[in-house]
Amino acid sequence: MNDEFDRIKRLPPYVFAEVNRLKAELRAKGKDIIDFGMGNPDMPTPKHIREKLKETVEKPGTGRYSSSKGIPGLRKAQSTYYKRRFNVDLDPENEVIVTLGSKEGLANLAQAITSPGDIILSPNPSYPIHPYGFIIAGASLRHLPAMDEGIFNPELYLERLENSIKDSVPAPVALIVSFPSNPTAQVVSLDFYEELVKIALKYNVYILSDLAYAEIYYDNVKPPSILEVSRAKEVAVEFTSMSKTYAMAGWRIGFAVGNTKLVHALTRIKSYLDYGAFTPVQVAAASALNGPQSCVEDIRNTYQRRRDVLITSMARSGWDIPKPQASMFAWAPLPEKYKSKGSLEFAKELMLKADVAVAPGVAFGEYGEGYVRVGLVENEQRIRQAAKNIKKILL
Repeated sequence: MNDEFDRIKRLPPYVFAEVNRLKAELRAKGKDIIDFGMGNPDMPTPKHIREKLKETVEKPGTGRYSSSKGIPGLRKAQSTYYKRRFNVDLDPENEVIVTLGSKEGLANLAQAITSPGDIILSPNPSYPIHPYGFIIAGASLRHLPAMDEGIFNPELYLERLENSIKDSVPAPVALIVSFPSNPTAQVVSLDFYEELVKIALKYNVYILSDLAYAEIYYDNVKPPSILEVSRAKEVAVEFTSMSKTYAMAGWRIGFAVGNTKLVHALTRIKSYLDYGAFTPVQVAAASALNGPQSCVEDIRNTYQRRRDVLITSMARSGWDIPKPQASMFAWAPLPEKYKSKGSLEFAKELMLKADVAVAPGVAFGEYGEGYVRVGLVENEQRIRQAAKNIKKILL
């Protein structure tokens, strides 16, 4: 019997596992770790959404199987959201599917459209499911450096992308983009998406856009949707999530919308794999999208206050971190004292010597080395305390 499975062997060592193991050991010893490592919202889900869940769960029949593509009311609510937010028209029946979070949707779409050896273009650094969902599906990855000395250059990235498509044999099946970016918090303009769609149409390549942080933005820099671009639906599908927008991460509700062929492929795969999310959860999610949106602004403002406290307090401690325009993360260069040690060793030392956890940049790809991702998932008092702890090791 084979002790190793081929698809498991294709996955690199999971850097987060090493960081999480150390964090668990320290907490078991009574250490109070201030945890910026995981993008796990700490705010409560807004009350009216929770109340809708409680109301619905008491109704007869709600414990039965649901629909793998999502209940009609939720798909319609998502199409209404796209019209309201992006002025994009979506057919709820053919252009919208509900997923168990955007992560599941991306992974299952990879299974649906990928044959062994297919080429997929993925940014690096990137949220791990973007490349590894396709690696698990049997694809071959082409990594595109997304940052140059910590800066995203849209023109350079598009040039690299087109050159990579032209040089690829066989031709790529799809390319992945994610803005606002996890981990780098980078945002792009609609002009970028217009050029991206032109390239995809020219070379007959699908675009998979991850827009999970559409509503977590600051300083009125509203992230656009790729589907705002003319003809984008011919090549693009976009993933969004309730997780960050409404502090519903554990509820596992997301969406894939756009290109009919890709939505139908994902629908077909999911029909074999699941019966959809618990119906009361979907009903509550629809009420979130259709109901008052002041809670979204409240959540956004909380993250912005935390961002401002993080940037200011860390600067006083001797660690200059660029101010992100969106997402619930800051992409922080290693302090000068630790540049030669690398992001994983720096993350370990922060835990051991400062009781602070961050995500090492190398966990998001080799081009993430030299940085750490800092999640805005602790309150302002804890952020200030973390800065005081860190100051001691930077002296």
